Amino acid sequence: MTELDARLRAITDLIVAEAREGGGRHEYDGRIQDLSPDGVRSGLARLGEGPAPADAHDARHLQVFEESLRTQLGELELHRKNPLIHLSNLDLACYDRDYAPEEERAAAKSAHLALWPEAVDQALASLDQVAAPVATSLLGAVKGLAAGVTDEAALAAHARLVAHVERAAREGDPDAALGGDALARLMGTAEGLPVDLGRLAERADAERDRLLDRLTESCAKLGETGRPPLDVVRELVKDHPDADGVIEAARIGTEKAIAFTREKDLVPYHDGECLVGLAPESRRWAMAMMAWNSPGEPEGPSWYYITPPEPGWPRQEQEEWLEVFSATTLPAINVHEVAPGHFSHARALRRAPSEVRRLLQSMAFIEGWAHYAEELCVEEGFGDGDPRFEIGVWVEALIRVTRLACAIGVHTGQMTVEDGARRFESDTHLAGPAALSEARRASFDPTYGRYTWGKLLILDLRERAREEWGAGFTLQRFHKALFDLGSPPLGLMDAVL
Repeated sequence: MTELDARLRAITDLIVAEAREGGGRHEYDGRIQDLSPDGVRSGLARLGEGPAPADAHDARHLQVFEESLRTQLGELELHRKNPLIHLSNLDLACYDRDYAPEEERAAAKSAHLALWPEAVDQALASLDQVAAPVATSLLGAVKGLAAGVTDEAALAAHARLVAHVERAAREGDPDAALGGDALARLMGTAEGLPVDLGRLAERADAERDRLLDRLTESCAKLGETGRPPLDVVRELVKDHPDADGVIEAARIGTEKAIAFTREKDLVPYHDGECLVGLAPESRRWAMAMMAWNSPGEPEGPSWYYITPPEPGWPRQEQEEWLEVFSATTLPAINVHEVAPGHFSHARALRRAPSEVRRLLQSMAFIEGWAHYAEELCVEEGFGDGDPRFEIGVWVEALIRVTRLACAIGVHTGQMTVEDGARRFESDTHLAGPAALSEARRASFDPTYGRYTWGKLLILDLRERAREEWGAGFTLQRFHKALFDLGSPPLGLMDAVL
């Protein structure tokens, strides 16, 4: 593994969890990030020390990440407001992937666990501005951190953190809104471009309307013309495998997605191994997720993790969980998580031409690309013309665009979380607890509109490339040019032109 220069190291020292897992920088194994007030100030002070990369694009990419960290941790002090940052610091799930011999990973996990008391002390020193809705939404995740932990000192520390978040849920500020200016800064500095939330909200509404039109057209192909399309969807998602069949359905779907992506040559690289299996216990909060073979790691498998419902859950909860894996929605999830989505992107990230591009990964690009991949597959005819695949893509997209609208509404004070839940119920097939859960996420994940935002900007750029390149435009050329940038901040994607 190559040594990082001081300028890049100062950044990774402030994003330890992301660098360790997403970037494969395992010198951070068994270590925590100092997220105390003094630790954060000290880390921010080291940003920008040393020469910039010789490559102008890499230099700008690096600067965007420095500016983003100054906004997140300096200006907005999110380490004081958001327990999620501290949860990532404590998370042990990163050692469950087989990127190294089991003995080595077990030793790193043990060393990391031994630092939990210190990490919790730092979290308690920092988390003095947690709003009640944020604490309420994250309490389950905080409690879940200790699944499988038996070390008494670690469990005692964890109990202190749980008590702190419970107190914030009872006594914290009832208003979780960051404010419009703060949200615009948070989104814009992370992606190296100015953000006009008013225009972005209008774009979200227009995208919702486009998606509802497409959904109506696709339902008509099934002969469903007399009923509201979302009612049709609510019926379609009831066709799903049972709990024992979910992983096999995902495995078969993964093979189809990879074969289609290779046949159409939609991405630059078609190598690598993608295994499908049960998510480790520490990752079962996610129904489906990609744990990729990271750029800094030796060649190895990526894992597409699937989480069936637990047998002990109430029947209704099991049914709602299984609807995610329906014959309508699972194929769209497969192309998002695997090919030409996250797995394909990971294969390209390993070949990106510099450490900056391999290591500093824009989440809006990562999720925007995978979301774009879903619509790309509709365009290219995935699923042999089965309208259910199209319907699944539009349904997933409606959830994502509603996230964008809710994030803007909640953090500008134009929506309450309850208003957000009603928006999910009116604009998607979600209802009740599922709609409320999605709306609550806006409180602690204010940039969760990144899926739609990234997709829309990639589609915009593709149209510009089509115009500027003329007869020289191909999807292969466009996708290769994008992936050569690694996982660029959205404002730097123009470099492909």
